[in-house]
Amino acid sequence: MGQYITTHEFYHAYTDEPHATRRKEILKKYPEIKQLMGHDWRMSIQVTISVIIQISVAILLREASWLKLILFAYVIGGTINHTLSLALHELTHNLAFGHSRPMCNRLLGFFANLPLGVPASITLKKYHLDHHRFQGDTVYDTDVPTRLEVFLFSSRIGKLIFLIIMPFLYSFRPMFVFPKAIHLLEILNLIIAFTFDGVMFYYFGGKTLLYFLFSTALGLSLHPISGHFIAEHYVFKEGHETYSYYGPLNAITYNVGYHNEHHDFPYIPGRNLPKVRKIAPEYYDHLPQYTSWVKVLYDFVMNDNVGPWSRVTRPTKVGRVSVPTQQEYEQQLKSTVCQAHKQE
Repeated sequence: MGQYITTHEFYHAYTDEPHATRRKEILKKYPEIKQLMGHDWRMSIQVTISVIIQISVAILLREASWLKLILFAYVIGGTINHTLSLALHELTHNLAFGHSRPMCNRLLGFFANLPLGVPASITLKKYHLDHHRFQGDTVYDTDVPTRLEVFLFSSRIGKLIFLIIMPFLYSFRPMFVFPKAIHLLEILNLIIAFTFDGVMFYYFGGKTLLYFLFSTALGLSLHPISGHFIAEHYVFKEGHETYSYYGPLNAITYNVGYHNEHHDFPYIPGRNLPKVRKIAPEYYDHLPQYTSWVKVLYDFVMNDNVGPWSRVTRPTKVGRVSVPTQQEYEQQLKSTVCQAHKQE
């Protein structure tokens, strides 16, 4: 595994994130990729099926034993709730109904959020777009662990705990690192989520509600799909800060594994990301890549040269750039897509 790193320090970069530059190069060489931009309403079908399955299973398990409840919550519920959280990720980019109908994307997000048990849809959108614009920024990119996390979770046992409590870290880290004003839609998201929780508890009992919560907590922690949390940006090979996964779990996770492709073209829906690699293989085939998220999790824990510190960071642009509002950023994306199609 190489020499043990005794000083756990982030990788520091003083250049802009690499995806904007690669995007321009690829579009110049392969303008036909612009045809892949847009949205994919068919993802709403997978979301609907997933929500129906989760609600049905939760009701069926209302009188199950605790062991059976936890087992189903991990195997079935954890898998479905994690895919629903990735549907929310797609919806932060308006990839279900397009940038011209943002509220349709928000409504589908509220619906996809129901089985998660806690409100997440709008808050994810509020922070995730900054992750794309300011990848590695020590303030704006709240996907990067804090130094406190590095201090607490750098041993092998610590890294295992880090993976187990991952959903809690992702939920609370942004509020401490870069607190933002509460959006009206966040309040609406909270009301809808907790009203649904209350209805399910009232009519079907506590175990039905706990099934949703256990599914989210277990599915986003030490679960095979959770390998994408580590695989996407944790540095396993110095010089590379984004990694793609080309494995079978992409089939149920909206191709989130195609992460280099996604960061290069965030306005291309997951369904079309494999086509990006097919059109421009010379830009992706040589990059470090994964075929197993489970192996990524194992290597993260066991490799002493990798840990929460294994992220590329950049000096913050707080005070040096103006951050557009969500509406302004959506308008920018809409204009980019429209211009791309006009050039065809």
